[in-house]
Amino acid sequence: MSDFEFIFALFGLLLGLSLAEVLGGLARAIEAGLRPGSAIRIGWLTPLLGAFVMLDLLSFWQAAWTVRDVVGVSGKSLMAITLFASAYYLAAHLVFPRAIEGQPDFDAHFFRVRRIVIGVMFGLLLCQLAWYASLPALAPHLLRPLSLGLTAILALLMAAAMFVRGARWARLVMLALVARYILVYLL
Repeated sequence: MSDFEFIFALFGLLLGLSLAEVLGGLARAIEAGLRPGSAIRIGWLTPLLGAFVMLDLLSFWQAAWTVRDVVGVSGKSLMAITLFASAYYLAAHLVFPRAIEGQPDFDAHFFRVRRIVIGVMFGLLLCQLAWYASLPALAPHLLRPLSLGLTAILALLMAAAMFVRGARWARLVMLALVARYILVYLL
């Protein structure tokens, strides 16, 4: 077993739990909305936040594969990966409300948690970029025009999603965040 395989077993478990958190929240929301006489309005914002978290998580999972030859087993690497993946889990856990019956309007929930969820993910992006910049083999890749442009767009959209006012603008920004990831995956 390689160092990467050893570390990735822990990392994959935590990231998998994060995906399950978002999907479980979506399933609970749909189930509650389907109950006879339900007054729950799921809307677009919280599901878009969930889609963004999942797509961002998948991008990091893919990025982990890119650095597989650089990662070594140590106490520091295990602690860093655990903290990093735990932050993803925290963000994923907050996307959908826990007490769905007590939260009939999911758009209101989005506006309550968006700064925390997206802020955590913005912090993870900065940590990831700083770590890549510290590695001589990866640092030059950060300066490629496409990489710089896509990262700048991501950062700007994340900042906008945290601070934009109104449901209409929030929907547009969240759609743009999701679309950005889909386009990157298709490139």
